[in-house]
Amino acid sequence: MNYSKKLLISLSVVTAIALTGCTTNTNTTQKQEIVKSKTILEAYSNIALDSYSTALNDAKELEKAIEEFSSNPNETTFENAKKTWLVSRESYGQTEAFRLSNGPIDAEEGWVADTYGSLEGQINAWPLDENMIDYTIDANGAKTSGNIIDTTGKFNPGGEDSKVVDVTKITPKAISDLNENGADANVASGYHAVEFLLWGQDQDYSNFIKDSVTNGALTAGQRPLSDFTSEVNAPRRLAYLKAASEKIVSDLEVVTSAWQKNINGTQGLYSAALLGKLSGDNASKNISENDALKQIISGLGVFMKSELANERIAVAVLTPSEEDEHSCFSDNTHRDIATNYQGFKNILTSTYNGKKYGPALLDKVDATSKAKIEKLMTSIEEKIALIDETAKTKEHFDYQIKASSPMSKVIVKLKNEMRKLGDMMVNVASANGINLTKDDVTDADETKI
Repeated sequence: MNYSKKLLISLSVVTAIALTGCTTNTNTTQKQEIVKSKTILEAYSNIALDSYSTALNDAKELEKAIEEFSSNPNETTFENAKKTWLVSRESYGQTEAFRLSNGPIDAEEGWVADTYGSLEGQINAWPLDENMIDYTIDANGAKTSGNIIDTTGKFNPGGEDSKVVDVTKITPKAISDLNENGADANVASGYHAVEFLLWGQDQDYSNFIKDSVTNGALTAGQRPLSDFTSEVNAPRRLAYLKAASEKIVSDLEVVTSAWQKNINGTQGLYSAALLGKLSGDNASKNISENDALKQIISGLGVFMKSELANERIAVAVLTPSEEDEHSCFSDNTHRDIATNYQGFKNILTSTYNGKKYGPALLDKVDATSKAKIEKLMTSIEEKIALIDETAKTKEHFDYQIKASSPMSKVIVKLKNEMRKLGDMMVNVASANGINLTKDDVTDADETKI
C-alpha cells in the first residue's frame, strides 16, 4: 500500500538543487566515495546515490523506448517498451528500502518534504483502479468507459473531495494532479500506470472464481497493439505513456539530487544534512547521528514487516487476490519481491551490486544475534528464489497465491519470516546504540489480515 501524501512540488525543489551545485556522479567519483566511506551513514548515503542514479538512468531508457514506440508503434517497439519497463523495475525495486525513513523519497512533513515533495506516491503508488485510466473488460465481456483516455475536457476521478482536472491534453501535470485525487486507488502516474497501459488488464477481481480476462499460469496482460494504432483513442494512449514516463524521470531526478555529489565532493542538501555537514543558514537542517540511525533502522523494520511482508505479500496470498499483487498487469511481482528484499539487504550490510561500501548496521550486532538474523535471511532468500524460479517456469505469482497451489504455503511462510526479520531490527538498533521497540518497526496503519 502507499501511505505517501499527494505530490505538490514547490519552487523550493529547484532552489535547493541549484544551491547545492549538484552534478551527476562519474564512475570514478563513485569509486572514490566508496573507498572514503568510514561511517555507516556515509555508506548509506553512497548506496542511496548509486541506487537512485541507476534507477534514474534506467527510467531514461524507458522514456526513450516509449518515445520510439510512440513515433513508430509496431510489435518490435511495443515489445521493447515492455522489456525496458521490466529492466527499469529491477533498479527501482532496490530503492524501495530507503522509504519510511523520513528521507527525500517520502518524508511527509518538515523541510525534507517541502524540498523534495514526497514523490514516492507519484512514482510507485499501487494498487491502482485501472478503470480510471483506460478501459477494462467487465464481467459481461464489455469494455468499460468514462476514464481519462476516453474523456476530452474535464475529468473528475471521484471519491472524497476529488477535484476536476482538464485532460484535454494528457500532460505530466495533468496526471500528477489526478494521482491519488479523491482516493488512494485513483492512481494516474508512475510505474504502474505505465505498466497498465503497456500490458492491459490481467485479472477479473473475483478471487479466482472465474478468470475471464487472461487465462494461463504464465500469461500476463495482453493489450493489443491496435490500442496504439487503429483504435480511436490510440493517440491519447501514446500521449499518456509519454507523459507518464517523462514524469517518472523528472521525479527521480529530484530524488536523486538529494544524494548527489559533484566532482569536488559537494553533497546534495539531504545527504549533507544526514552527515551533519550543513553550515550557515542551513545548519539547522542537520540531522543528528542518533536521529539519522533511528530513522533508517526503524524504516528498514517497517518496510520489511509492514510494507513488503504484510501489504505486498500477506494481503495478496491470504485474500487471495490478484488485484493486490504488486505488478499485477505484467505479472512481475516475483521480481518486485526479490528486488525489494535486496534493497533491504543492501542497506543492512552496506553493499550494492556486489560492492562493499563501508561499515554496516549488521557489523555491530553480537555474534549470537547476528547468526540468528543471517540464518533467517538465508531461509528468506531460499523462498524468494523458489518463488522467482516458479514464476519463470511454472506459474506466475497470481497463480502461486491460489490456495490450491503448493507455493501458497511457501509464500505464507515467507511473509511470516519477513515479519520476524522486521522485528529483529530492534536488535540491530540496540547494537548500534539506538533504542527501538517492536511498535517502532510496525506501521500502525498496516492492513489487519
